[in-house]
Amino acid sequence: MSESGATSRQGPLSVEEVVAILRRRWQASYDLQLVQRRGRLYLQVMWAYLEQQSFPLSADEYADRMEELVGALNGMGVAGQVRSWLSSTNDRPRLGKAMNLALELPPERASEFLL
Repeated sequence: MSESGATSRQGPLSVEEVVAILRRRWQASYDLQLVQRRGRLYLQVMWAYLEQQSFPLSADEYADRMEELVGALNGMGVAGQVRSWLSSTNDRPRLGKAMNLALELPPERASEFLL
């Protein structure tokens, strides 16, 4: 699949696709987290990555975390936003500063994920 095909692809995300985008963009398997702040949900690209010697997770634990996260993103209906942002953001992960994407949840799904 060409790079442009990967970014315009519709449908649910897969762990393999997300990790491939991270590695293609920043040459590392960065940690991703969902964070809720002030009634909004954000996807964060953290500065730690799997290939780092001090990374606290094993490869299997990282894969499990990513599987859970990607499942949540797909469940929220934000796969396209995430795919587009990861593929096109001009920002890059830096030590001590997470990258943030404010997720635009479909109204019918927002109440399920925000307390």
